[in-house]
Amino acid sequence: MKTLVLIRHAKSDWSDPDKTDIERPLNKRGKRDAPFMAKLLKEKGVYPNLVITSPTERTLQTVKFFAKEYDFDMNEVLVREEIYNLGPNAIRQMIAKIDDNIQTIFIFGHNPDLTLLGNQLSDTFIDNIPTTGILCIDFEINSWSEILTQSGKTRFFEFPKKYFKKK
Repeated sequence: MKTLVLIRHAKSDWSDPDKTDIERPLNKRGKRDAPFMAKLLKEKGVYPNLVITSPTERTLQTVKFFAKEYDFDMNEVLVREEIYNLGPNAIRQMIAKIDDNIQTIFIFGHNPDLTLLGNQLSDTFIDNIPTTGILCIDFEINSWSEILTQSGKTRFFEFPKKYFKKK
């Protein structure tokens, strides 16, 4: 069995118009939600063998909260351009090439790509993976290259607004 965990970056800060999309950091809510969701995911007993992230500042900051909770080294995190605005098929092609000794992958990225990818691969339709949302999909396969459209079973879908009231 293989497990794919899609994690959208936490809420970003739009207050500085001089920052490019890649440079935008997390805002206050993002800094609250990311450690909470990292702890929630860990409590569900899902641990990564491989962590891959988009190169954006907000995504890297989100990964750092998960790295702290899981005690993994940020130097071991793969930063891949395919996860930043190249579409779900680019991410899917990247996944298909992952070493089959890897059982569980965490991918930190962006919408609409993560939502589209989740809907392509899982048995559940999700309208939107919100910021810091987590979609966990299991596949009854031996090789990442065997993933077929809608062949995955959604184990869970979590997001901060299930736990925090809107302010």
